[in-house]
Amino acid sequence: MIIIRNIKLRPDYTESELVGSINKRLHNRKYKNYKIIKKSLDCRKQNDIHYNLTVGIIADNERKIIHNINDNNIMLTKEREYTFPHILNTELREYLGNAQEYRPVIVGSGPAGYHAAIKLAYAGFRPIVLERGGSVEARVQDVENYWDSGVLDPSSNVCFGEGGAGTFSDGKLSTGNKDKHGYIREVLSTFVKYGAKPSTLYMNKPHIGTDELRRIVYNMRCDIERLGGEVRFGHTLLDIENDFDTNIFGFDSELPLYKLTVTDGDKNYNILCRSVIIAIGHSARDTYEMLYKNDFDMEPKPFALGVRIEHSSEMINSSMYGEDYKALYGDSLPTADYKLVYHSKDGRNIFSFCMCPGGYVVSSSTEDEHIVINGMSYSGRAGQNSNAAIVVSISPSDYMASDGDVLSGLYYQRELEHRAFVAGNGAIPLQLYGDMKRSVSSEEIGGIEPCIKGRWSFADMRDCLPDYVISNLIEAIDYFGTRIEGFDRNDAVITAIESRTSSPVRIVRDKDNMMATNHYGIVPAGEGAGYAGGITSAAVDGIRAAEAVSEYLIDDLIDSYKTYETAKYL
Repeated sequence: MIIIRNIKLRPDYTESELVGSINKRLHNRKYKNYKIIKKSLDCRKQNDIHYNLTVGIIADNERKIIHNINDNNIMLTKEREYTFPHILNTELREYLGNAQEYRPVIVGSGPAGYHAAIKLAYAGFRPIVLERGGSVEARVQDVENYWDSGVLDPSSNVCFGEGGAGTFSDGKLSTGNKDKHGYIREVLSTFVKYGAKPSTLYMNKPHIGTDELRRIVYNMRCDIERLGGEVRFGHTLLDIENDFDTNIFGFDSELPLYKLTVTDGDKNYNILCRSVIIAIGHSARDTYEMLYKNDFDMEPKPFALGVRIEHSSEMINSSMYGEDYKALYGDSLPTADYKLVYHSKDGRNIFSFCMCPGGYVVSSSTEDEHIVINGMSYSGRAGQNSNAAIVVSISPSDYMASDGDVLSGLYYQRELEHRAFVAGNGAIPLQLYGDMKRSVSSEEIGGIEPCIKGRWSFADMRDCLPDYVISNLIEAIDYFGTRIEGFDRNDAVITAIESRTSSPVRIVRDKDNMMATNHYGIVPAGEGAGYAGGITSAAVDGIRAAEAVSEYLIDDLIDSYKTYETAKYL
């Protein structure tokens, strides 16, 4: 394939203009077809905002074409295609109906869990997905009921349920990781396969939106089940034990056999299995406690916490694109986003996180008498406000005593979330930025009407957050006002508490095979395990976990099948 880089086009370009640019760069040489490889918006010069495209060309005699064109931005490349390492034949797939212990169990249906499940299902391993929350259809009703009434379902909410926390988010798929092995491309391709827009594959900052994500995770589930997998909603993992008796069907396996205790809410039951992917997300605190009790190696890790800040989408658009952007570009520009970073006087990093253009602040609690917030956008990003988390870096030294519990970060989050609940009288605490600086509770809204899913009430952020977090936030937001005009305006809407930016705990695993260090066959994966940060990196980790499980099971599964087949004729 021929790659053409640095094709610059106006935001409102037409397909014929793109084709004309391709023809000009190729000196009108013939080609079969083209596809966009990458597309990014360059708005560094407000009077010259444009898209920068990289395009792939399929043609005959590609080397000859390149040889006759002297252009450093035109080159040959070979497309990398992802392949799963082990695909079971028909006999082995059918054998799993008898040898249930070789079916991988996946705990959690978020990005890591579902992408692991899809890969294992296509490979024939018939995975079993345990999800404490509801299906996306039921979950939407549970979440909207919570936003309207304040009555929380601790098992089915913004964080728990089909698709994980990402289902009720902006659906950002960008990541700072390099794609040396094609995993990121495979994740994006999977989302497109199940309903995302084709542009997801090439936009520099792809996003899906909560409305599209709901449909996509439903489609993924249908395919998992079509391929012989199971998704069990309302099923929570309670315990993991090593069963030790590995002899099944007369085959003495070298792989450990685990006994999982699961509840469906009414009764407990057991699953015997040889492999488990722990993809629990960052909020399953009871599962962390169970794993710690069962001697899983765990370690504290840094995270970040803070607030959400809202401005009008129009203000952010004008700041990023220029006051005359509508006259210059019409409606061709997307709702503007931003990324802000500040290093404070006391050495902390303060940064914007999960910025939601044209989005909403959403109540995301998972426990009664606790308040947590997050950001969410629909695919059109058409809301009147844009919001982002502004968060302060937190290290284990901030929340752990010298002899502290490795789970101290969870308890620290929980303490602050309860403080937010009390400060807001059971609702999301809200304060205008000018009042936050003066340490007084706000009494009325200014020029920015809050866009919030869930109940809110006026409060003082100092009743929610430690003083060192407040002082760092004020220092950073004032600085951000020098980068984006109006960012530090007195009537900017501040809400709390943004505390689930990432897990404060990492489940330690072997670097080579991804197994938990003292529980062979169990793979911690994704954001909750402490190895990812966002939808895409969690999904990539889920695919790698599926590969690790297939590699772990394949030889033993084949030997067990041979023993089983031999025994049938004895």
